[in-house]
Amino acid sequence: MRLTEVELRRLSLPLVRPFRTSFGTEVKRDVLLIRVVNDRGAHGWGECVADSAPLYSSEHVSGAQLLIREFLLPRLAAVPELTSHLVAPTLAAVKGHPMAKAALEMAVLDAELRELGVSLGQHLGAVRDAVPVGVSVGIADSLPELVDEVEGYVEAGYRRVKLKIEPGWDVAPVAAIRSRFPDIALQVDANTAYTIADATHLAKLDAFDLLLVEQPLPEDDLRGHAELARRLTTPICLDESIVSARTAADAIALGACSVVNIKPGRVGGYLEARRIHDVCAAHGVPVWCGGMLETGFGRAANTALAALPNFTLPGDISGSDRYWHRDLVTTPALAHDGYMTVPVGPGLGVEPDVPWLEEMTASTETVVF
Repeated sequence: MRLTEVELRRLSLPLVRPFRTSFGTEVKRDVLLIRVVNDRGAHGWGECVADSAPLYSSEHVSGAQLLIREFLLPRLAAVPELTSHLVAPTLAAVKGHPMAKAALEMAVLDAELRELGVSLGQHLGAVRDAVPVGVSVGIADSLPELVDEVEGYVEAGYRRVKLKIEPGWDVAPVAAIRSRFPDIALQVDANTAYTIADATHLAKLDAFDLLLVEQPLPEDDLRGHAELARRLTTPICLDESIVSARTAADAIALGACSVVNIKPGRVGGYLEARRIHDVCAAHGVPVWCGGMLETGFGRAANTALAALPNFTLPGDISGSDRYWHRDLVTTPALAHDGYMTVPVGPGLGVEPDVPWLEEMTASTETVVF
């Protein structure tokens, strides 16, 4: 294909409830959607998962929009026979910015697969038509509030609960949830909030039969994670540290993790996410699909990815109603008895809810080639 038009659309979408992590609280999502059109009239959607501020990673949504417009689109538009597999190598000269690149690759891939009549799950190699899903629970104002929130998700059928933790909010909330729900699959996520000096304290989490502790240390501290893994019996999972198949292989070789969280936006797209899946599978390391508060576009794509064979742990995909009063697609993904159905339509398998999309839009810009 050759790109003829690209729309960059910014939306402000309020969350059902505030979502607090160790690096801040979100009450609404600043969404950047990308719609590409090719020379045959086919179109595709991509979603940039960068946050409004550079706290989870160095990327932020306003910077991503500028980068896409000024640096990435001109490179893609210069390719006369563009395919999804050419997006990453074409953009490789631009250093970093995996979330911006992933959004473009997603849009091109959606357009490509729509033309072929192939679903994203089929293209990636999905082996199941429904995937088990978990829920990520932010830091609460109190323990009773946390217990009430988790109880609602357990009653809704979620297969796994993940608690966000930070210094001062770790052992006590985990103990409260494990006491109230002794049989629930439970894990925690620190989002880099600790250092190796906290190893003795983090070892207290071993008492609660957790599935894993996710990204306890800074993203560039693989040796620290390897040391922590030797001092804890709870498996260490890496998130922010894993930015490519190469870093996944390095982390596994160092003993820095025994589980990997794959977020397509963090690693530059769904094709690199599949490569990470394959590397981990070859080393016997299970993976699961992380989430970045995606709308129905990204959520559909994540569900397809999570249907690959080595995604053996429930992901942070969750039903649309966990985050949005009304999603941006006509068929929002909902969890049923702890599972979500993998879309089977061409491409992402979802269509925009155009009236709601327009109502929530803050700005659009169109680039024509």
